[in-house]
Amino acid sequence: MTTLLALEKVLLAYDMPDGLHEVVRDFSLDLARGDIGCLLGASGCGKSTVLRAIAGFEPVRSGSISLDGVLISSPSRVVAPELRRVGMMFQDYALFPHLTVAQNVAFGLRRQDRATQQKRVAEMLELVALAEAGGSYPHELSGGQQQRVALARALAPAPELLLLDEPFSNLDVDTREHLAFEVRDILRATQHTAILVTHNQAEAFAIADRIGIMSAGKIRQWDSPYNLHNHPHDDFVRDFIRRETLTTLREAAYQRRPQANC
Repeated sequence: MTTLLALEKVLLAYDMPDGLHEVVRDFSLDLARGDIGCLLGASGCGKSTVLRAIAGFEPVRSGSISLDGVLISSPSRVVAPELRRVGMMFQDYALFPHLTVAQNVAFGLRRQDRATQQKRVAEMLELVALAEAGGSYPHELSGGQQQRVALARALAPAPELLLLDEPFSNLDVDTREHLAFEVRDILRATQHTAILVTHNQAEAFAIADRIGIMSAGKIRQWDSPYNLHNHPHDDFVRDFIRRETLTTLREAAYQRRPQANC
């Protein structure tokens, strides 16, 4: 399979009064066309910053980011976010409350003629099983339905790469698990390449072909789910997988516990 996304020795940092604060350093990965990747790690490890750099919202201090063989970010070259053919899906849905579902999905298609827009919107709403919801407003939908609208909007312009930043974190555990598999099936059906950012191991292993375990701005292992479980590169990865598995099981048990009668 051909490589679609390549990051090579990327450094991401902020200027602070006391000097340069490095957030991500010496970060490298390759993602094949049609694969789903995931950056998995605790809050503050730098995974969302990597996603923002791929989207074009964070400058690269050193190293490079290439998409389909074209350099899109380096210290000497920056392709504007709107020209990267990269779509993004956020944890808070980011839907426009004053627009209908159909108008939200059509937002990225404004340069196309009306008939083309309407056809594409209908295709996307059919894809996410919301064909009858085009005239509804976001507040009239459930959280899971709103997130499916956000996915339809992100896919409508046919991006080369889709970025998903903690897309299920605002949902209850049952909806989250169901939607994770649903999103995976949709991405498979459309053959989209995507990168998911999450701190939830269950989501990562449900969706991804390749997972990167991150810690303190570095990627500790970028590998298949099988190899992460069975062939961890070091004690950190081994302990992380074991610890997160137990945490996920405890959270699921807690959220599914019987409720006491009042």
